[in-house]
Amino acid sequence: MLKQSAILSEVEFYNQIDIIAESKYVFETEIKAINLVKDALDNRFVKIVELISKCTGKVIVTGMGKPGHVSRKIAATMSSLGTSSFFLHPAEALHGDLGMISANDVVIAISYSGESEEITRILPNIKIIGATLIGISGNENSSLVKYSDYSFVFPKFKEACSMNLAPTSSTTVEMVLGDALAVCLSKIYGFREHNYALYHPAGSLGKKLLIKVNDLMHKGSNNAVVLTGTKLKDAIIEMSTKAIGIINVVNMNNELIGIFTDGDLRRTLAREVNVYNLSVDDVMINTPLYVNPDTLAVDALKLMKDNNISALPIKQDNRLVGTLRVNDIIGVGIFV
Repeated sequence: MLKQSAILSEVEFYNQIDIIAESKYVFETEIKAINLVKDALDNRFVKIVELISKCTGKVIVTGMGKPGHVSRKIAATMSSLGTSSFFLHPAEALHGDLGMISANDVVIAISYSGESEEITRILPNIKIIGATLIGISGNENSSLVKYSDYSFVFPKFKEACSMNLAPTSSTTVEMVLGDALAVCLSKIYGFREHNYALYHPAGSLGKKLLIKVNDLMHKGSNNAVVLTGTKLKDAIIEMSTKAIGIINVVNMNNELIGIFTDGDLRRTLAREVNVYNLSVDDVMINTPLYVNPDTLAVDALKLMKDNNISALPIKQDNRLVGTLRVNDIIGVGIFV
């Protein structure tokens, strides 16, 4: 690539153009292209959406060069919104990756000229395999459109490149068209937030909709528990040993009777009471808030935030099964 100094000196370069005006021209040109394509949407697009929605195999998106990068993004967006899809590099397809395609698949091939060599060379083989071929192009007389079972041809528009050569407007409209396909398909499938969370477990929304109290709570030997009637001094030892900031008080049937927190301990000691003479029953909270193990962690966090508490006992069938702290939830990246 030529350095800018080989064409114009730095001073001359910046004196030659109005950067803001040039940038706005790019925006305006690409927005105009998007609007032209939007107005051109017709029954061809509807048929393509219906065809993909009825696909019993995979949706495979392919393109070369800049449209190849767009195709990869379209496949990723479709997959995240419920359409099983992947990107196939046409050059790799020429060397064996055509084996990824089967007769019940739908192949979406994107080429603005419709004549990209790597694309046109795999079209006959796709037809022989028996997959349904959808062509996305800007040339209605192209080889891609002629080979395709269904096609969408873009209306004429200018590339935002000052030479009207580099893929700019064309890749933008390809991207938007792919987003439109993915979103329409997701609505046809009834794709909802819980589906999205299933495919995005590492994201914030995925965590909020998937992680439950049972996944995070302290249980078994990690839980802080004493029997009703336990001396307060012994309850304090148990609380400091388990270091979760709360003691759960239960009866012989493991039914929750009350709780005693480190905040309660500070308030008790401030009254200068004799911890050797008191039972935990004398200072515990008799009606604590609680949740069950199947509660979403984000809902437990909201309950604790709303009530300004840092830990909750977890009950199932009226029996204590664990303890959950605010920090346990925040620690996995869930916030409210």
